[in-house]
Amino acid sequence: MSVGAILGVVELVFLCVAGPVRLIPAMRPACDRIAERLLALERARLATWLGHRTAPADGGYGFLVVRAAVGLVAGCGMAAGLFLSGLLLSGGLWDLLTGESESVPIDLPGVKVISNIGVIGLLTGGFLLVLPLGGALAAAAAERWLADRLLGPSGQERMRRRIAELTATRSDIVRAVDDERRRIERDLHDGVQQRGIALAMLLGRAQHTADPAKAGELVAQAYTESRQLLDELRSVAWRIYPTALDELGLHAALAGIAERSSVPVSVRYGLVERPVSEIETALYFVVREAISNAIKHAGARDILVVVDADEQTVSVAVSDDGAGGADPSGGGLSGLARRVRALDGAFTVDSPLGGPTRITATLPKEVPCA
Repeated sequence: MSVGAILGVVELVFLCVAGPVRLIPAMRPACDRIAERLLALERARLATWLGHRTAPADGGYGFLVVRAAVGLVAGCGMAAGLFLSGLLLSGGLWDLLTGESESVPIDLPGVKVISNIGVIGLLTGGFLLVLPLGGALAAAAAERWLADRLLGPSGQERMRRRIAELTATRSDIVRAVDDERRRIERDLHDGVQQRGIALAMLLGRAQHTADPAKAGELVAQAYTESRQLLDELRSVAWRIYPTALDELGLHAALAGIAERSSVPVSVRYGLVERPVSEIETALYFVVREAISNAIKHAGARDILVVVDADEQTVSVAVSDDGAGGADPSGGGLSGLARRVRALDGAFTVDSPLGGPTRITATLPKEVPCA
């Protein structure tokens, strides 16, 4: 509170000087630069002492005017309360220690109490000591409200930003769907289609050979190829969307990923109830892609998946001990980021060279309305 009071005095002095000075056109840029620095100090103070963050692009002289008044009133009130409280506490304690405290009768309806000046001074001082603390809490709440109203964007500006955000996420969703379709096409072309061609060639050779032993050998090879083809089809279908996610839930689907992984994967599942379908699907794909990247590109030997929730959000964090250096702008990770942002979530990648890598996605528990 003392920092706020000092800053309020500085702002008041600045406003008193800047008011007439800004009437000179040549001095306006200098005044605006000083105002921006004061606003930056206010944002830093709000973030450090009150845990309140505001957008750096908003704010102006209106906030400085109101903030200077609130800071001075709160600072003076708190200083006066502490001063009077200190006087009463020290005076009351001195009277009690020296034995010079005089008795004071207190007549209440039906009750008569005899006290002394020292005790009354201590009680009154303690009461006045609590008042500044309550005033400080009230001033902090008022400053948070003022920051939201005057440092934050206006209702029209918030609507404009929301429209821009929805437009961007809609484009991101379309791009993510196109990327997913291309990936599925590559999987089908490079895996399933090639195995189907190999199976057809084996069966064709078996059909046209006259040697029964050779034909049997080719049929056996075709049988092996057909089993591999079915496994490939099952793998592609699982990568597109696992049925276990709908039937058994996210926990079972993540357990399936861990079982299919070629490196050890530990899953710590902390959800009490199932998320809604869209959120559950996004969490699943974040985990699957992060594990796939850790195995293919980072050479990870151990992977940890942590799924947790609080009152408002659901989060998943995938950590590995690989080589690090994951590129957030890469195809897989950027697609995940678009998917998460489309649900009003936050997606972060922390992957320094040499590792470790930590990929985190935080999503709201409810699907946001457009």
